[in-house]
Amino acid sequence: MTSEGVEREARGGESATVSRIRDAAIARFARDGFGVGLRAIAVDAGVTAGLVVHHFGSKDGLRRACDDQVLATVRAEKTKALTDGSGTMLLAQMAMVEQYAPMVQYLLRSMQAGGDLAAKLIEQMTADAEEYLAAGEAAGVVRPGRDRAARARYLSYQNTGSMLLWFTLHGANAEPEEFPQLFRRYMDDLALPALELFTEGLLVDRSMLDEYLMYVPDPPAGDADNAAR
Repeated sequence: MTSEGVEREARGGESATVSRIRDAAIARFARDGFGVGLRAIAVDAGVTAGLVVHHFGSKDGLRRACDDQVLATVRAEKTKALTDGSGTMLLAQMAMVEQYAPMVQYLLRSMQAGGDLAAKLIEQMTADAEEYLAAGEAAGVVRPGRDRAARARYLSYQNTGSMLLWFTLHGANAEPEEFPQLFRRYMDDLALPALELFTEGLLVDRSMLDEYLMYVPDPPAGDADNAAR
């Protein structure tokens, strides 16, 4: 093997180590919260604490890497759902909810912990939501709204708030092996009402919206108003 090939293989091994540490951290933070030490994460990943520091610099650096991975996964799955729009895609994603349980639990732990990192996580999640809503509109799957940014923020707050309430009441003290089943039950319980609201709506007419738009001094006028007209 050439020296270039050896270097490339070494980089691949280093990348795998970084991913293994990050994934171990997501699982451990999800399980025990952010008070856990780097040594415990290193043991889970099968490396030394020094190697964790070498790759991530600090616990905050490791947590930011975990945030990036969780956000990337949420962004990818939401984009698929909102640009495909088929029942097949929905059922495929629902069949794998247990697979995403550690990342969901990690996200909820972050919301509980609060602080700057949690605030930045939510802000980035909201920005991502705006992007995949735009992708859904371009694909003809999502109806355009008057204010995409406000809609994205509402959905982000609604979704995380709903899950955080459920987690606080039912999942915060769950054993690691129990949480995926609890998350499956949460998804099964809410799938039907959520799909009804998103696809059929809740109110039988738009009178409350019209009154509100008349009340607001300078309401946004977007594609939704054009479509209604």
